[in-house]
Amino acid sequence: MKSLAWRDPRQNLFLCAGLDVLGMVLVLALLVSGWSEPHPLKGQIAWMASTITAYLLFGWLLGTYTVLGWPRLSSWTLIQRIGLCFITTLIFVAILGWVINAPDDIRILHRRSQFSWLIPTAIWSLLVRVSLRRGALQAEESKLVLVGSQAEAQKALQAWRKTPRRVMPRWMPAREAAMQSSPLVLAVSPSERYEPEYRELLEEFELRDPRECNISTPLALAERQLERIPPALLPEPWLSYSEIPWNALFSPQRQLKRVADVVLALVLLAFTSPLVLLAAVLIWLEDRGPVFYVQDRSGWLGQPFKVLKLRTMKVASPHAPVTWTVPGDQRITRVGRFLRRSRLDELPQLVNVVRGDMSLIGPRPERPELELQLEASIPHYRKRHWMRPGLSGWAQVCAPYAASVEDSELKLSYDLYYLKYFSNWLDLLILFRTIKTVLKVAGR
Repeated sequence: MKSLAWRDPRQNLFLCAGLDVLGMVLVLALLVSGWSEPHPLKGQIAWMASTITAYLLFGWLLGTYTVLGWPRLSSWTLIQRIGLCFITTLIFVAILGWVINAPDDIRILHRRSQFSWLIPTAIWSLLVRVSLRRGALQAEESKLVLVGSQAEAQKALQAWRKTPRRVMPRWMPAREAAMQSSPLVLAVSPSERYEPEYRELLEEFELRDPRECNISTPLALAERQLERIPPALLPEPWLSYSEIPWNALFSPQRQLKRVADVVLALVLLAFTSPLVLLAAVLIWLEDRGPVFYVQDRSGWLGQPFKVLKLRTMKVASPHAPVTWTVPGDQRITRVGRFLRRSRLDELPQLVNVVRGDMSLIGPRPERPELELQLEASIPHYRKRHWMRPGLSGWAQVCAPYAASVEDSELKLSYDLYYLKYFSNWLDLLILFRTIKTVLKVAGR
């Protein structure tokens, strides 16, 4: 089993994007070579690069590269998304020509040539995705089999039920598992590996070709397939503070992360200050209440700090009890609903990032009052404090908004995964997925 499971789904994404680029280049080459006169795009390197970049960007934003969604997308849905990507790319190129003040005759010529280039490209993109969906370019999906007691298997199956888009493993007795054909991923609980029934099964499977049969544990299987670490599958002594990559004696990645935090936070503060000012005016106009609110949160190693946010809810009494925010919460204002969906309400926390209370990427800080309940209900909860809390995080881009203890346990599983596999590359991936969420206004 590979250790960095989060990289694997992205391999298919880059494969698909690379095939899109290949298709665009081939179509353009055929057009230029078959054109009776010099093609309008010949020599227009910047224009062609802008079109390719726009097509890939809009395809990504519209979900045409969502690898996990392919088995559930109908052909009609694929056609709609690719068609929308085609239209938005044309609009972007037209706006770009107007911004750079290109002559009218050049813009009209380019627009005609864009049609002849992008229509075959869109057809190519559809064929690529249909082929990938049907498995023509993907390896055959391995069978995921859980072997062991039903009590142990139910813990693992419960973790998969919370991530419905993933392939669901099956539980079966040892004798039935022995008759399964390859390729096969066999997960056996460590506590049961040495029982006679399962030891014989493992010895039999160890004689098979390693490429056809992979022996694992429910925890390792969950890490790879779900890209999270369910707390219910963890043993009590798991991952000490000294073992996490963040806490290495000399960690260039930790130093680079802090430098990037400060530089990017200052740049974002400068560029987004007009948005914050506009949001502040709208918040005040709606109910004449305070624009910002300050709240206690738990930070690195559980140390409390004051977090700064744009107010998105109606003004509450200071003595009101702490409650979960649920979908469709009536306390959220009209302006606040948009700010929360676009995550613009989080922008003032860039000040916390500069001060060192937070990082751009990390587990989201929680209110101390709620954490008392969560620590008592969820094992390993305190471990999420081993890194600085973040403005966004692996849990924020992978899981829905937490409105209960069960939701918090799901988000913790993503936080534990981030804690174990922290790297600047994973931070970069989270940053890109956060940007996508903001642009699509798809936050909580």
